[in-house]
Amino acid sequence: MREVLAQAAFQLFLERGFERTTVDDIVARAGVGRRSFFRYFPSKEDVVFPDHERCLAEMTEFLAAVDDSDPVGAVCDAARIVLRMYAADPEFSVQRYRLTREVPGLRTYELSVVRRYEQTLAGHLRGRFGADGDGELRAEVIAASVVAAHNNGLRLWLRSGGAGDPEAAVDHALDLVRGVWERPAGPSPAREKPALPAAGPSGVTAGSGDNEVIVMVASKGTPMWRVVQQIEAAVGES
Repeated sequence: MREVLAQAAFQLFLERGFERTTVDDIVARAGVGRRSFFRYFPSKEDVVFPDHERCLAEMTEFLAAVDDSDPVGAVCDAARIVLRMYAADPEFSVQRYRLTREVPGLRTYELSVVRRYEQTLAGHLRGRFGADGDGELRAEVIAASVVAAHNNGLRLWLRSGGAGDPEAAVDHALDLVRGVWERPAGPSPAREKPALPAAGPSGVTAGSGDNEVIVMVASKGTPMWRVVQQIEAAVGES
């Protein structure tokens, strides 16, 4: 019934547009009552994304069963579950992509769905990295990276009209994520601070040569004309 309702809805969206299609129109086309529609979909927006709840449940189940040896690889593999959902029905996926580009409300809804996937991945990583130190931050950043990489490859395929192999672009993007985040976490390398030139008159420091640098130090409340005057004086002396 979910598929029947989704197919009826998309036929109408393509014929009339999303905004001009009502729930009554959808159930009339599907040959069912309004109660049947709301048994499966809370709103008209939900019928555009009929498979995400199932996909999210599958992702959660997958992550619960993986071992702890490769957490970054695990969330990358979990993201591929979403890719396979799109690739299973290219025509429907391309139609949905084009529709969400045309309807701002659907784009907002889609972003909320994407955020739920990201939170699921981040929750798994927090369980592996812990909440102390940078563990929580690392989990959030890696999850966001995985989602961004996956969506980049997926949208390349959708924009092509569903031509070719969608896994190639997504695998390439996720490999970049793994190349960065599978490195052991460590302290940031120390960076030497550049030495400033010696201070000149009026708290102004000036460099020499072609790449001259002027640094002005003034007390709070110094009038702007005084600041400009001191900079001009320094430039003239250099």
